[in-house]
Amino acid sequence: MKVIHTSRRRFLKGSVALSVYATSSFATLSTTTKTSTKTTKTVSYLCNMCRNKCAGFARVEKDFITKLNPNQYFPKSRNMLCPKGNSAIQAVYDEDRLKYPLIRIGKRGDGRYKKVTWDEAYEYIKDKLVKIIDEQKDNRSTVAYCNGEGFNKDEYIKFFGSKFGSTNFLDEGSICLNTKLGATSLTIGDVGEMDVAGSNFLIISGANRYESLITPDSVDMIHSKQKLVVLDPRCTITATKADEYLPLLPGTDLAFCLSMIYVAIKDELYDKSYVKEYFKDFDKLKKHILSEKYTPSWAESKTNIPAKKIKQITKEFFSSSNPLYYLGRRSVWSKNDFQLRRAMVLINALAGSINKKGGIIFGKPFVLKNEEVNEPLYANAKERFDLDEIVYGSQKGGSWLNFRDKVINKTSPYPIKAMFIRKHNLMQNMPNISKTKKMLEMMDLVVVLDTMPSDTAMMADVILPECTFLEREDMVVSFNRLEPSLALRNQVIKPLYESKSMQDILAGLGKKLSKPMFEVSAKYDEDLQDSIKELGKKKAFIEGGYDLSELYKNDISTRNKKLIVSQFGKKVYDSLKTKGIWHPYIDKQKELFNNYYQYYPEDKKFYTVKRKYKVKCYLKKLEKHGFDSLPTWRDSYDFKVSKDEFRLITGRYITTTQTATANNIMLKEFEEENHIWINSHDAKRLGIQKGDRVVVMSSISSIVIKAKPTNKIAPNVVWFSHGFGINSPQMTTSFAKGASDNEIIEDKFEKIYGCATMHETNVSIRKL
Repeated sequence: MKVIHTSRRRFLKGSVALSVYATSSFATLSTTTKTSTKTTKTVSYLCNMCRNKCAGFARVEKDFITKLNPNQYFPKSRNMLCPKGNSAIQAVYDEDRLKYPLIRIGKRGDGRYKKVTWDEAYEYIKDKLVKIIDEQKDNRSTVAYCNGEGFNKDEYIKFFGSKFGSTNFLDEGSICLNTKLGATSLTIGDVGEMDVAGSNFLIISGANRYESLITPDSVDMIHSKQKLVVLDPRCTITATKADEYLPLLPGTDLAFCLSMIYVAIKDELYDKSYVKEYFKDFDKLKKHILSEKYTPSWAESKTNIPAKKIKQITKEFFSSSNPLYYLGRRSVWSKNDFQLRRAMVLINALAGSINKKGGIIFGKPFVLKNEEVNEPLYANAKERFDLDEIVYGSQKGGSWLNFRDKVINKTSPYPIKAMFIRKHNLMQNMPNISKTKKMLEMMDLVVVLDTMPSDTAMMADVILPECTFLEREDMVVSFNRLEPSLALRNQVIKPLYESKSMQDILAGLGKKLSKPMFEVSAKYDEDLQDSIKELGKKKAFIEGGYDLSELYKNDISTRNKKLIVSQFGKKVYDSLKTKGIWHPYIDKQKELFNNYYQYYPEDKKFYTVKRKYKVKCYLKKLEKHGFDSLPTWRDSYDFKVSKDEFRLITGRYITTTQTATANNIMLKEFEEENHIWINSHDAKRLGIQKGDRVVVMSSISSIVIKAKPTNKIAPNVVWFSHGFGINSPQMTTSFAKGASDNEIIEDKFEKIYGCATMHETNVSIRKL
């Protein structure tokens, strides 16, 4: 990043000074704390290094965070912090982090920026937006906005959707797990929560919890009273922990599931009383499965798992008292992914493992009241277009690949002229990066809110430095269904440099935009014109809800206190401010042994709740749109690679959370770069040895990466971790280390939820 009038050395000067200060502080703190505790405090917080949101306590000495410790009060994280959680300090004190607002002065992507004040940044955005919205005759949807997973997403939507008026919001769902969420909700009426700890027979397809996400529920997947079966083309760490590991061909998990359903129905292993009470259209499912003859022998021909083994696993699963087929929590693999997740849900339902211990539970989470805002009605804001040709899709988060295609091919009903991007590294997080670059190059305005100078930030016109999660308070959140609790992310230290919280950024932006944008609407919106005639401009502005900063009349602490105290009382608020957590038994929780706590008494956990629901086997809407209304195998799902090709599959290491952790030097010590796993026999045939640099080519691009021959991956399959191959030179720890999977993954997506299919790309490999 080239900043005018500021050398690279001067750009980092604040960080370097901070690092020196940190070193000297560590050297003197031990003596300081012996004589006085006034400069030392402990603050409860919630982690943001992955989506699990574990609770912790931060030790702060002289306004510097010196240690992060786990929080014993939170049922979700159970006194645990993983390597990523422990490395959060580095996220705060990373010398590469964004420090002040920047405006682009060079070509998009060349990294040339100038330092500006916050007001100058807001003014630049205002001038650009007024021009864009005026040219589009007040179609607010010409501005798209996106936000990745996290606490503040709903508030971000409230600002740009409810208040600003755009319908085009996109999130991580269509490049993550929307098919799973949709399949579960459409089949049993809720996404539910998987009680892995209560299960005594657990099947996992592809989810690599022991290598990619170490949390308490990962630990729960292995206990003495449980049998664990893992299906995966790669012998992962999770697979090595299993009682039985079944290597299968990529994309064939659905065939395994269909065969399990076949055996369960044919041999009448299913829970007949549960099916009679809760199933809808079971007769159609039974007829379909049996007539299609999804036998174990048929499944063996698709998966490479022996028929005898499939039958054995099925019988053991359905004879267990608390079986669970784990639904997964990662990206979509294949075009049959929606049907796969549906089949998984149906297997659990056939076993009666819904709304009971060890199965998919509904539970009883705390429901927080929404903060109400006065929403303007924009007559000229057009509907979103990315869900056209998609059967269901997520009305909230849309379909990234369909959206991007329509924008760059200019087939959308109106142009997208601007994008606001937060907590979403578009230049790394979706297949075919070259298309994302083209999309951003077409924009008249790109604004990025980020903590780091990511690949996407380098494509922005304006970069707004957001503070890290340890430097802010966020709104209270409800967690868990089995043992429900409330959790609060408290501010540990004040924001460093000129960074701000999202709330403060949007408050300033809203204040700058409100009246100029109102004037644009007044030019084109006939309903607003009538309101102005009737009420006058000032009253029409106020009563119409056009003040975009309305939500930020009070600071976040005041908002939290008002919400929590009014709904739960001051005692709950005090608990959240001191312990970071509240649940009804927090003052009675017991340490059973060695930092292992009981939170809820066993008879108070919500394994089963009174609820009316049906298990829907048949989805008529799918049939109307030309898709299978019941889980079905198609020949196009068969695993196929040519003689000299390999199927590329991806995942991640315990040290990576997408690219959010890419520059964390503490984590880079564990895994500095990624390597491509290739079967040892395939490697020998190609003359490839460990550490050799190889070219991996797909139909869209190629990458160079070091090889790792191993017998722990199937022939004709290769794997490497996501979260590497950073192209921003300002990310000095991660720049040019390893390779990015999305450089070569083809941008295919299934049409039921519009989700990217990450494991449908064949590649060729040659040694350099």
